[in-house]
Amino acid sequence: MILAVWLDGLRRVLRAPAVLAGVFVLTTTAALPLAMVLRGSIVAHLGRSLAADAAADGVNYDWWQEFASQASGVGATFSPAIVGFAATLDNLSGLLDAEGQTAPIAAALAAYLLAWTFLSGGVLDRYARQRPTRAYGFFGAAGVFFWRFLRLAAVAGAVYWFLFTSLHGWLLDDAYTRLTRDLSVERQAFAWRLILYGVFGASLVAANIVFDYARIRLVVEDRRSVLGALRAALAFIGRHPRRVLGLYAVNALAFLVLMAVWALVAPGVTRPGAAMWAGVALAQIYLLVRLALKLQFMASQTALFQASLAHARYTALPERAWPDSPAAEALTS
Repeated sequence: MILAVWLDGLRRVLRAPAVLAGVFVLTTTAALPLAMVLRGSIVAHLGRSLAADAAADGVNYDWWQEFASQASGVGATFSPAIVGFAATLDNLSGLLDAEGQTAPIAAALAAYLLAWTFLSGGVLDRYARQRPTRAYGFFGAAGVFFWRFLRLAAVAGAVYWFLFTSLHGWLLDDAYTRLTRDLSVERQAFAWRLILYGVFGASLVAANIVFDYARIRLVVEDRRSVLGALRAALAFIGRHPRRVLGLYAVNALAFLVLMAVWALVAPGVTRPGAAMWAGVALAQIYLLVRLALKLQFMASQTALFQASLAHARYTALPERAWPDSPAAEALTS
């Protein structure tokens, strides 16, 4: 059943290409201002120096190191870790180590999350209905659920803040220090580190699952109470733990396969020319597939919830309709 639900979710994603295109545009648009700021910093630092000519011909590692040592804000992120698969590993390391972001990136991330909070209601509504809702239906549903999702985001923010500021420190600082204080073998300390990372990651997964199904119950059942949706999500997970965890595992496996493929084909540093632009195009394809998998999480979880209700197309909220003009009302009356 899990595979069938996963394939059903994939079908819902593929039958709504406009949703994927819109999320891709949102992600690209959110990154463009930061890219322009970084470009300005690099241009200002290079000026008309000989290093500028060397950078135009290829990678000038000495200049790169000099720029990184003096840069601040967005410029501080311009390091070799942004190239190819290293960027993926750097992001994962930052998540597990609870590293903060610079102020400009944090502001851009907050704006992106706010926009995503608005759009996700329309996305879930579209996947639940399994039929085109057009722009007015999509944005109508997004507007209906925005304030409910915003309240849920406040609860989720408090939970994640606790996990990253309290649980993370207790596990990877306090507990790790106590567990490895008397160890003399490095691999044993590394094993404890991996175990504690696993415990922290499992807590993030558990919170993510609960909030995912709370959003689904808010949309599919047109719930207004965020706390009621959270209780209902916990009840649903408690009734179907194998299905919920099994589906999450399949989705996670698909993500790991994508990471493995990206590790093999991710471009490195190349000279300007066709190879460089081919690497840029490959990176955009990777981003598109990664966003598709993100939407696949949402669609397949929605499919599982609806299948558990024995009604694959059930949605409590009436479909949003564009209001007729007064002239149309006069003709029909």
